[in-house]
Order: sequence, then structure tokens, then C-alpha cells
Amino acid sequence: MAARFPLQALALAISTTFLLTACSDEDKAAQSAAPETTAPAPAEVAETAPAAEASDDAVQPSAVVSHYADLAHATFEDALTTAKALDAATDALIANPSAETLEAAKQAWLAARVPYQQSEVFRFGNAVVDDWEGQLNAWPLDEGLIDYVKADGYQHALGNDGANANIIASTELTIGGETMDLSTLTPELLASLNEVGGSEANVATGYHAIEFLLWGQDLNGFAAGAGERPATDYAQGEDCTNGHCDRRAAYLDAVTDLLVTDLEWMVGQWTADTEGNYRAELVAMEPQAAYQKMLFGMGSLSLGELAGERMKVALEANSYEDEHDCFSDNTHNSHYYNAKGIQNVYTGTYQRVDGTELSGASLSDLVAASDAELDKQLTGELEASMAALGEMKSQAEASENPVKFDMMIAPDNAEGAQTINNAINALVAQTGSIEKVAAIVGVDSLQPDDAGHNF
Repeated sequence: MAARFPLQALALAISTTFLLTACSDEDKAAQSAAPETTAPAPAEVAETAPAAEASDDAVQPSAVVSHYADLAHATFEDALTTAKALDAATDALIANPSAETLEAAKQAWLAARVPYQQSEVFRFGNAVVDDWEGQLNAWPLDEGLIDYVKADGYQHALGNDGANANIIASTELTIGGETMDLSTLTPELLASLNEVGGSEANVATGYHAIEFLLWGQDLNGFAAGAGERPATDYAQGEDCTNGHCDRRAAYLDAVTDLLVTDLEWMVGQWTADTEGNYRAELVAMEPQAAYQKMLFGMGSLSLGELAGERMKVALEANSYEDEHDCFSDNTHNSHYYNAKGIQNVYTGTYQRVDGTELSGASLSDLVAASDAELDKQLTGELEASMAALGEMKSQAEASENPVKFDMMIAPDNAEGAQTINNAINALVAQTGSIEKVAAIVGVDSLQPDDAGHNF
């Protein structure tokens, strides 16, 4: 499931960083002694918040908020554009299953992840995104809910009655005392099957369901290699492999159509000059309320979600089931572009999928006017985290002997663990400065706001 947790506090000053160590089954008992990220002291708020009004040539608070909305709109719009390309590529695969059309669909999925992962920074501060994103990016999933799996080594949530339901091979599903008709696979039906039976591991829609349908299970463990689903899983007649190819095609068609529809709705929420949408609500707020959402999104994704749920958990448990893009081995890119989204919000810049750059009034501009040293510090820390995650990306994409994320978290891979720890520590460091920025821009503390998040 898309990792959700109560982030109790963000760091004002993190006096020590932690170093995680990969552990084998024999070392599980020693894990409790490993240093953990500790909850920092509450943010110390400046006695006098900086004045919102400044000279005529100073950046205006309304411009910062409006440009934040522009960034969100552009990022979700790019996610929609690439999702439409993915939908077209999967339609081509269904119409003419071949190694070439399957590879093209995979490449379209990989391209679609680039803008979408940058959009996740808008999730945590904005309930309209957080309440919506589970249908698009929930993980980890029990893939046996969707299609055939190899029983040997298949790990699923304990007690999940849907873990081996195989929707594609079934015309009905009985779970939790309820029988559901699965005879016609539609976007609406698939959406209704998310968390069926009360299990968060029952993920029927979104990027990761599509990823599984394109790659299949990754049966390589900590060794090199991703999923190897054959194109003939979508062939018709005697050429069909693993059965039910017509329903597998119907599922893939429905789930990609749903992805496009969901993203169309979110783009509409951030469109300018639209009465009653979320953007109109956001820009009407007091600037400090909007800043809180911006900083909460940055800090929560940086510390709790990316450093914690997406890297620390997988490393400590040596669990390739907990890597984000586990079927395609694209996890390094998902992490990299998550961090890029954080940097985008602070600097007010975003490189669009067509190569153009969007830029405008930013939090960085506000901070630089009041505390140039703090702006320099956070800007440098954001660059450092991008460099650390860039190193992870470089190792994963090396032309010779690439080391993917699931290989880095292997129990005996000390070098891989160090690469991940370097990224975690960089993210932890920048979170402390994000909290300091809150006081500089007049946010008393990153406490719960009307978006419904709790620290």
C-alpha cells in the first residue's frame, strides 16, 4: 500500500544522523540496537515572524503560492500526458502482442514514472491529493490478487484472503462473506477491488498493478534481473501462455484507462481560473497556511516517506518485497524523482517532459530575503541529497555490472547499504533545515492544518 503513517515531528535540528546496517536473518535480534531516527524537539519559533510586506521588487507571498500551484498543475499535466502515452502503448500491445510492443509499453511506463514521482511532494500537504493517490500509487501489493504467481517464494500479507484470488482467472470473488461478480473487467470494478477484504495489500489499480501486468513477478531475489513476463501472455488462441489472455488484456486495458481518468481529474484540481477547484481554495488562503502545506509536503516526503518507508524499511529488513518498483527494478528512479520533487518546490523550478523549464517565485526567494545563510544551507542540502540519490541511480544504471536497489539491500552488500545510508542521511539533514525555514516564512510550527495531517 502507499505507505501512510503519522509523522509526529519534523526535525528542527537533528544532532546526529543514523547509519543503518543491512542485516541477515541471523542478525535480526541485533536490529533493535541499531541507531534510529529520533523525534526531534519541537520547532523553536522566532519571536517575531518576518513581515510579509517588503519592498516593491521583493517576491510577493501571493506569487509564491500561485507559482506552487503552477508547479503542481504542470507536474500532474505531464503525468497525464505520459499516462496517455502509456495507455496507447498498452493498447498497441493488446492489439499486437510481440516482444517489441511489450518493450514499448514498458518504456512508456518508465517514462510515466518520471513526472508522477515528482508530483508526490504535493501529496502530504494537500488532502485532495493524499485522499486520491492510493488508487494510483499504492504499494507493496499482493500480486496474486491480480494474476498468476509462482507459488515458490511468493510472499504476501499474512491473513490476506485475496492474496491468491487471481482476478484474471476468475469470474467471481468471494471474500469477507461477500461474492463479487468479476465477469466484466471495467475501471469501476477494479477501483472497487482496492483493499477488498480489508487488506491494504489488495491493490488492484495504479502504476504498480500496471507494472506487474507488464513485467510479471521478479523471481530473482537479491540477484540481477527484473520480471520476465512474456508477450505471449497477451496472445490469443493457441499462442496464449499462462491462460486467460483475453481477460489479462481486458484488465490491462481497464487499469490504464482508469489511470488516465484519475489524472485528468487531478489536473482539473490545479487548473487556473476554475471556480471551485482545489487551486482556487489554495490561493485564497493566508500565505502562511499555504507555506505550511508546501513545507509539510517537503518535510514529510523527505524524512518519513522517502528516507523512512521507502528506503530504511527495505534496508533494515533486507526485503526486496518492500522496494517501491519491485517488478521492474526501477526503484532508484522513483526515489530520485521523489527527491527532485522536493527540490522543485523549494526552488520554484520544474523541468517538463518536453524539455522546457518552468520557474517562478519560490520559498527560496522568501528565505533568501530574510536569511541568506539558511537559504544557502537548504539549497546545498537539497543538492547533496540529489547527488546521493544520483549515485544510487548511477550504480543502478551502470553499463557494466549494474547494482539495482534490490541488490543494494542484500544482507551481505555493505557497499550497497552505504549508498542507501548516504541518501537517507542527506534527506534527514535537509529536513532539519526545512523546519527552520518554517519559522522564517512565518509558519509557527508544522502542526496539523485543514488538510487533516498530524505531526
